[in-house]
Amino acid sequence: MPKTTVFHGDDVFAITDKGNAELKASGTELTVADLQVLVLVDGFSPVAAIAERVPHTSPDAVHAAVLKLALAKLIVNTVEPVSDVNASGFSTITVPAGFFSSLKGDSNPEAEGGFAILKQKGYFVRIARRPSDVPKHPEGWRPTVLVVDDDIDLQKLIRTYFVLEGFNVRGALKRDDIMIALRLQPPPDLMLLDVQLPDADGFDILTRMRQHPVLKHLPVIMLTAEATREAVLRGLEGGADGYVTKPFEADLLVNAVKSVLGIGAAEKPKK
Repeated sequence: MPKTTVFHGDDVFAITDKGNAELKASGTELTVADLQVLVLVDGFSPVAAIAERVPHTSPDAVHAAVLKLALAKLIVNTVEPVSDVNASGFSTITVPAGFFSSLKGDSNPEAEGGFAILKQKGYFVRIARRPSDVPKHPEGWRPTVLVVDDDIDLQKLIRTYFVLEGFNVRGALKRDDIMIALRLQPPPDLMLLDVQLPDADGFDILTRMRQHPVLKHLPVIMLTAEATREAVLRGLEGGADGYVTKPFEADLLVNAVKSVLGIGAAEKPKK
């Protein structure tokens, strides 16, 4: 049996370049809890503090997510963990001995690179959760995307991108427009939802949708300039299937929508 080491609640993790890329890959298979932990890893906050900030998730579940992300090399411990289990009253998880030190050494240049990107460009993500079961669609199916944003020019731009990809596109500028757009046939297959609307808060709209017997199943990607860890956490907790911060690249937004709908990244809907 190989010797094991542990990490404690006061250990600090930093995101690696690989982890940073996972948050911007326009498609991920990580769970909501995994994503929440990955969003909160900043190179400064200890595991115990992160556990307190992840809503409706036990410390043990947060520790399991930390271990999973570390084994996938999406995050890295800033200091080699010690093996003294009795030094902390916080629950611990065992990992292979020498695992963290074998990544990139004590200086963790990979983690520093990921942090430098966030510091230079601000906190931005392109989270898009792939469905566990890819739905089957009839021959000739063209997915309909509902774009909720009060910027008319941006709506036109998004419409152009998605029409070229074989999508139907519907728009809404405010809360009442959303109700009308949702009643039209065919019903939308996915909603791109801004947070800052003239008469509503996008997070509140998402919450109401997840409480509706029919709308709770409609995939939603938050498309917003709200680019903070707290905002991303709120979107994920509220049931968003993705979170894309502005400004965005057109092809990556399209790929994010395809990922959430279970469409291959290079596959276009039937025209």
